[in-house]
Amino acid sequence: MKTIQPRKQRKRLFQAPLHIRYKQFSALLSPELKASHNTRSVPVRAGDTVKIMRGDRKGFEGKVARVDRQKYRIFVEGITREKVDGSAIQIPIHPSKVMIIHLNLDDKWRKKALKRKTEGKSVEKPIEEKPVEEKPEAPKKRRKRKTETRKAKVKTSTKTKPAGKSGGT
Repeated sequence: MKTIQPRKQRKRLFQAPLHIRYKQFSALLSPELKASHNTRSVPVRAGDTVKIMRGDRKGFEGKVARVDRQKYRIFVEGITREKVDGSAIQIPIHPSKVMIIHLNLDDKWRKKALKRKTEGKSVEKPIEEKPVEEKPEAPKKRRKRKTETRKAKVKTSTKTKPAGKSGGT
């Protein structure tokens, strides 16, 4: 079921099972990959090379080291921050803020999935134009105005106020 209520959308986003979260991890493909694979986006996986498109680290490129489906974040090699004690930690990035530059196609399943996605879009059937039969328009029915009937009802239902006792002497 689809909903337009923001609270229910957030609930479904954060309570989604992992197999649905996988599809929500999609990121745009670079123009070269978009042309070769005939698709706009693909779910991000560890091993893909991505370019960061938003935020403080905009323009940086690196391999995806880890994908955290629980928190909706990916970790890119080389994108780190130094903690107060001097140790370096990787910065989590949302997958919608990156663009995939190079796909990791080591997995047979992913190759098949890309092929299915490509075939589904590349098979374009020419649209056959069928002659449209023109039906004669039926004459429009005139509706009675409601205002005329209301005025008649108002005139019959108005009553004069009964003469009451006056509060005077």
